[in-house]
Amino acid sequence: MADCEMIAKCIFFNDKMADKPGTAEMMKRTYCKGTFAKCARYLVCKKLGREKVPSDLFPIQMDRALALMK
Repeated sequence: MADCEMIAKCIFFNDKMADKPGTAEMMKRTYCKGTFAKCARYLVCKKLGREKVPSDLFPIQMDRALALMK
């Protein structure tokens, strides 16, 4: 799979979880370098714009992303 197009500017990918490297790498493999179309951050960014993605939104927080996009 291809990397997410947002990877270079993504706060999560670029050290949001520096204190949890194992978890961060697992999530990066799953979302940033895998099925990024299922990433909450990606979906909010695509629908509302990068400036509307909360810095504390984790890729797995789909419920929160859906609420933001309503």
